[in-house]
Amino acid sequence: MTHPPIPEDLRRFVLTSIPSVPFLEALLLLRADPSQQWESAMLASRLYIRERVASELLADLCTGGIARSGDPPAAHCYRYDPVDVALRDRIDRLAELYARQLVDVTHLIHSSLERQAQQFADAFRLRKDEER
Repeated sequence: MTHPPIPEDLRRFVLTSIPSVPFLEALLLLRADPSQQWESAMLASRLYIRERVASELLADLCTGGIARSGDPPAAHCYRYDPVDVALRDRIDRLAELYARQLVDVTHLIHSSLERQAQQFADAFRLRKDEER
């Protein structure tokens, strides 16, 4: 079964703002219940990842304007709270797309990671060539 192509604006969003599948999965978990406050241990158990990785994901979601930390005394908790309506809408569209085309979106994320790895390898090789 062939799926329609990923819309260009969502393709750009994934390539520029979604660094990994665990990041997207964390984003979607927070989005599923915006009133839920998440601690890194809770997220780690839901995504089957280490708590340190979950903590990094939550921090990255905050940096990306997708989540925010709670107010004291719950400053170690995080909740879904995109910085603006446009970002919220884009995330909603991405969530719908991911539900329909999980493999396509996952491949797009991985293609971005592979491209970054290749760019790193190329830069390293160029630097080694310059040293000669």
